Amino acid sequence: MTYNETIEYLYRLAPMFQQVGSRAYKEGMENSFLIDQHLNYPHTKYKTIHVAGTNGKGSTSHMLASILQEAGYKTGLYTSPHLLDFRERIRVNGQWVSEEFVVDFVAQHQRFFESVQPSFFELTTGMAFAYFAEQAIDVAVVEVGLGGRLDCTNIITPVLSIITSISFDHTDLLGNTLAAIAREKAGIMKPAAPVVIGEVEGEVKEMFLKERYRIGGEDPIFAQEENPVLSAELLPSGYWKFETRNYPELIDELGGYAQKSNAVTVLCAIERLKNGIFTIPSSAVYRGFRYVIENTGLMGRWQIVQCHPKMVLDTGHNAGGMQYIVRQLLSESYDRLHIVFGMVNDKDISAILALLPSNALYYFTQASIPRALDARLLAGQAGKFGLHGKTFSTVSEAFFSAKQNATEKDFIFAGGSTFIVAEVLKEIKK
Repeated sequence: MTYNETIEYLYRLAPMFQQVGSRAYKEGMENSFLIDQHLNYPHTKYKTIHVAGTNGKGSTSHMLASILQEAGYKTGLYTSPHLLDFRERIRVNGQWVSEEFVVDFVAQHQRFFESVQPSFFELTTGMAFAYFAEQAIDVAVVEVGLGGRLDCTNIITPVLSIITSISFDHTDLLGNTLAAIAREKAGIMKPAAPVVIGEVEGEVKEMFLKERYRIGGEDPIFAQEENPVLSAELLPSGYWKFETRNYPELIDELGGYAQKSNAVTVLCAIERLKNGIFTIPSSAVYRGFRYVIENTGLMGRWQIVQCHPKMVLDTGHNAGGMQYIVRQLLSESYDRLHIVFGMVNDKDISAILALLPSNALYYFTQASIPRALDARLLAGQAGKFGLHGKTFSTVSEAFFSAKQNATEKDFIFAGGSTFIVAEVLKEIKK
C-alpha cells in the first residue's frame, strides 16, 4: 500500500473518535496492553512525561518538548488530533514520523491488528511508542487522548505527570460534574511520579488531593499557587513577555490569552524536571518558549495567518477554552468582526454560544466529518443568543465569503472546532 492507501486503511479498520465520536471509543485497557506486549513494550525504552487536562494539554506538551529539545535531548512528541496530516501526531525533535515508517509498521502488524480490532487511537499509540523506540529517543512527551484513567496512553510510567485544567467536555464519557472529570484525569497519576497540576480550585483541587492520597506519592504541585510568573505583558508582536522568578523577560511565542496559564504550568514542570531528572539550562527554557512553533510545528493556537485584515485561527472548542478566545477577540481593534464558526454535535452548544460576541457577522458552517453539527441547526441555536449571519454548507465557502466581505481594518476569526481550523488551514495551504 502507498502512504495514502495505508491511512485510508487505518480509517476503515479503526474509525477515528474525532471523526465519528463516542462510537469509536473503546473503554478499558485490554487492547493497549495486548498491543504493547506484541510490540515488545517499546515505551519502557525511554523516559516519558504524561500530560492530561481538558484544555491546554496540547500547548503544554509542545512547550515541554521544545524546551527539552533545546536542552539537547532527543525528544518524542505524541499529540492528537492532527490538522493537516496524520503524521503530525508523532514527532521526534519536531520532525513528523516518516511515511515509510507508517506504511511498513501497518504492513508488518496488519494481521495482528485485524485480529485485535483496536480503536484508531489504540493503534496510533502503539505506532508512536514503537517509532520512538526505533529512533532511540531520550524522552517522550505524551498527551492523553481522552480522560486519563482508561486512556490507552496510560500504560506508561512517567517521570512526571501533568494535569493542566479541568472543565466540562466529553461529559457522556467522563462524567457530568467537574469532580467526576477530575477523578478520570487523576488516573494518570502514578505513586513514583511527581505531579504538577495547573488551573484548578475548589472541589477539583480537593478531588486531586484525595486521589493523590489514595494512590500515594509526594504531594501534588499546584502551579497556580506556586505562581512563578510575576507579571505578563502581551507585546505588539503578539508574543507574551513574562517576568518570572527564575527567567526575567521570558518571551513566549504563543500569544493566546490561555497561554499565560499554560506557561505557569510549564515553568513549574520544568523546575520539577530539573530536580534530579533532566539537566535543563536557562538558555533552553528561553529558546524553548521563544521558538516553540519552529521547534515543534504547533498550529491552531491563536494562530495569526494574515495581517490585513488580521485573520486568526484557534482550535478551542469547549466553554473552558472559548472564554479565553472571546476575551481576546474583544480586546482587539477592528472595524468589523467576522467569525467563521462551526461545531461538532456532541458539545454543549448553548454554553459556548452564550459566550460569543453579538457584535460580529457570523459565517455558520460545518466541517466535512460525520460529527459536524449541521450549519442550519447551529445558526438556529445561535439566533437565540443574538448571534446572526449566513450559513454555508462547506468551510471553504464560509472562509472565502468572510475574506471577500472583510476590509483591511476588519478582523476574521475561524474556529469552534478543530476541524473548522483544519479545513481553513488546507484552504490557506492551497
